[in-house]
Amino acid sequence: MAATARLAARARPLARPNPGVAALVVQHGRVIARGWTQAGGRPHAEAMGLAGLAPAALAEATLYVTLEPCAHESARGPSCADLILAARPARVVIGQLDPDPRTSGAGIARLQTAGIETRLLDDPASAASLVGFLTRQRAGRPWVTLKLAISLDGCIALADGTSQWITGETARAHVHAQRARHDAILVGGGTWRADAPRLDVRLPGLETRSPQRVVLTRGAAPDGVTAISSPEAIAGLDSVLHLYVEGGAETAAAFLAADLVDELHLYTAPILIGDGRRSLGALGLASLADAHGRWHLHERRQLGSDQFTAYLRSRNS
Repeated sequence: MAATARLAARARPLARPNPGVAALVVQHGRVIARGWTQAGGRPHAEAMGLAGLAPAALAEATLYVTLEPCAHESARGPSCADLILAARPARVVIGQLDPDPRTSGAGIARLQTAGIETRLLDDPASAASLVGFLTRQRAGRPWVTLKLAISLDGCIALADGTSQWITGETARAHVHAQRARHDAILVGGGTWRADAPRLDVRLPGLETRSPQRVVLTRGAAPDGVTAISSPEAIAGLDSVLHLYVEGGAETAAAFLAADLVDELHLYTAPILIGDGRRSLGALGLASLADAHGRWHLHERRQLGSDQFTAYLRSRNS
């Protein structure tokens, strides 16, 4: 199942507005087919994985899929539960229950009623691969990642606002790769007016993956850009499952104060700025105790001379 979840990364973000699901077909310990949700959301992962397999190959095979097969009818194609029933694999292992009320539990029930051995796991790797979809379904908003590029002393720019470049080329390339994995990218109105950032992907071969651009402002939206007036308004960003927030300091603080940041990406450069612009504005904390227990380390890696650290929000605090 962990391998299936890793495969799902190929579907992100092209599968939107559908979740990026992956499927593996395994026979006698050997992977004989695989699939993931295609661009625009169709075909689904199960359809890709089962396509072209003979019934004899499936009779002793297990289908692993990260999300419960859909059970509702669609004008865009048959339900995955129907496809699986027609293919008749020996068993189906599912990483996560689908929270969509059109399917939730119904896909599993149909497979079990038809006599196909079906097992539902609460698989963390599958949940992580589906985190944008699950957050949209359960919280009514996209999964939010906040990115900050800072000096060792916590600055994002010189006192005059100069910020190009805090980090080196390797770290900046990593940021562009992160942009390519997100549906939309957001900056504050001050950053937009001061820097006119392109907010695109400039990695060779990935230029077409540039995300939708969003500005946090009470003013009018620039051409080709979506404007929202508050962090909470991200709920209205249609088809956005993963939102990448790049700043500046007041915008970052606004999202943190609203407790809307799920993942924090810090790019720390080995430089000292001193009297520079701080990375965050006021967060509204009443005591140091309120700051503890909110974040846990998820990933750390070296990017040239810079260090990348990712933290996940601990939602039990």
